[in-house]
Amino acid sequence: MIHIYSSAVEEGGVIPVRYTCDGEDVSPDIRWSGAPEEETLSYVLIMEDPDAPIGTFTHWTVYDIPASVKFLPENFPDYPQIDGIKQGINDFGRIGYGGPCPPPGKPHRYIFRIFAIDQPSLGLPAGASRQEIEMAMTGKVIDEGSLTVYYGR
Repeated sequence: MIHIYSSAVEEGGVIPVRYTCDGEDVSPDIRWSGAPEEETLSYVLIMEDPDAPIGTFTHWTVYDIPASVKFLPENFPDYPQIDGIKQGINDFGRIGYGGPCPPPGKPHRYIFRIFAIDQPSLGLPAGASRQEIEMAMTGKVIDEGSLTVYYGR
């Protein structure tokens, strides 16, 4: 299992306001380790809110992350493609990270999922939808890990 972590928040912790729509809405740093070294050729990162009123809400998708890359820095730019790393459309309808922005009430879970892929590329253009990314990942995931954090208003 891949270990995924951030200097901004621990597993089960509350994500700081800076990384939400109530703050600067920048992405936290995301780091990972423990993927099978020889088989992993790329990574996919998906951040989701499974507690959203409309069903699971996708906040961020990043794919074709080279196997040599083991972190995304804080405030990762909202560009479709950076050094071969591609970002998809989130459920806010834009490229890149969209921070937690739940309605008032019970805190929501925000899950960062990292997937080790046995292909160097999913073969998708930048700006793909989560559904396209998940279809392209089918049969190619060799390991995964997750980090769950909380935010409420």
